[in-house]
Amino acid sequence: MTIAPIRVPDEWDDNGIILFEEFCAFIRTPQCTVRDWRRCGRGPTWHRFNGNGRLYVTVAELRRFLRGDR
Repeated sequence: MTIAPIRVPDEWDDNGIILFEEFCAFIRTPQCTVRDWRRCGRGPTWHRFNGNGRLYVTVAELRRFLRGDR
């Protein structure tokens, strides 16, 4: 069995938005784990719509996260 790394499609615009739930599904990680990362200050940089809405990351931030850049 070969494990392939998760890759963001090249055609995705870096300014695109990925909601919290979509992010978790994309990286195949349970939401509770990603919430723990956020609480501990790990993982991607999250933003909220209007400062208090739903959590999201940009496609650029997703790419940075998958590369392992800090």
